[in-house]
Amino acid sequence: MPSRPSQVAGTCPALCWWIWSRAPWTLCARGPSGRSSGRTASSLVRVGLETTGPGDTTQKELMESVMDVVRKEAESCDCLQGFQLTHSLGGGTGSGMGSLLLSKIREEYPDRIINTFSILPSPRVSDTVVEPYNATLSVHQLIENADETFCIDNEALYDICSRTLKLPTPTYGDLNHLVSATMSGVTTCLRFPGQLNADLRKLAVNMVPFPRLHFFMPGFAPLTSRGSQQYRALTVAELTQQMFDARNMMAACDPRHGRYLTAAAIFRGRMPMREVDEQMFNIQNKNSSYFADWLPHNVKTAVCDIPPRGLKMSATFIGNNTAIQELFKRVSEQFTAMFRRKAFLHWYTGEGMDEMEFTEAESNMNDLVSEYQQYQDATAEEEEFEEYAEEEEA
Repeated sequence: MPSRPSQVAGTCPALCWWIWSRAPWTLCARGPSGRSSGRTASSLVRVGLETTGPGDTTQKELMESVMDVVRKEAESCDCLQGFQLTHSLGGGTGSGMGSLLLSKIREEYPDRIINTFSILPSPRVSDTVVEPYNATLSVHQLIENADETFCIDNEALYDICSRTLKLPTPTYGDLNHLVSATMSGVTTCLRFPGQLNADLRKLAVNMVPFPRLHFFMPGFAPLTSRGSQQYRALTVAELTQQMFDARNMMAACDPRHGRYLTAAAIFRGRMPMREVDEQMFNIQNKNSSYFADWLPHNVKTAVCDIPPRGLKMSATFIGNNTAIQELFKRVSEQFTAMFRRKAFLHWYTGEGMDEMEFTEAESNMNDLVSEYQQYQDATAEEEEFEEYAEEEEA
């Protein structure tokens, strides 16, 4: 993610965003106004995308062309903060091309932050029968190569649109509006001044207690539909309450079923810092059982003075909650049911993949679930007892 002003089409100072799509590829520059001006990718890469599985796809020959573009953009940056990848884990392009691109970027830029917004398969919103295979193979790569992964699924977005926003027939535009609000909130501190700023690296330092546990549950408040204005100004207390509400989460798992290892709140708009600190402290005290007691000061707060367009105040929530394992358990169950019978496996082995790759990916994801469960069950008393036992043995 370049941190220099974009010169595309004379826009306001902004960041350049890579947008990888199934259509011809596009590089867009988005300013604070939210409008975008882009170059079609005839100068970048023009190609139709057809893939079969993560890593082993027909896109390998295109990687060098893509990486050349990435290198040019990175070299023109004054201070390269990191990379942000938006992709789906269920389809072929997002999982296959996305995973391969992720590993290549990690190989060439090992010290830069890689931040992904990953759309996971949903229980009731599915359009590809091999989603469990693609998702499992992709999660395997995300565990190893990503620094921060924001888990989003279409079912949670549909629920927000229908239940909260009361939209009778939500479109993909409505779903993308919710995702874009969250993405904008995460990078706010890179783009605008504020009282307490948090860039991608500082966010990772505060949010990732263990390297493998970097899968986050995002949320946003207040929730508004496209084109609608907020009907009244919310207080900081109401924003904080909405932000932690399970119905505002963009992943189909309930945070009340787990515990927060870490959390971050990025507030936007004019508000007193003292009130923000008080409200965050209050919500932690009232819901202390939902926070890991063996991780002190595990909630990070950032405040940016510039509100989003059309709102006076907003808050973006990022939670590292052990309940995220529900997503991986769901995918794992579907994967196991298919892989046990070797269903559809010939499409992958025909492209050069080996069954062992599937077994390793499944094992890695199951290990991730076990790790989340381990830290969900951990308590401060257990930690103290273990330390005491080690001292006695010494």
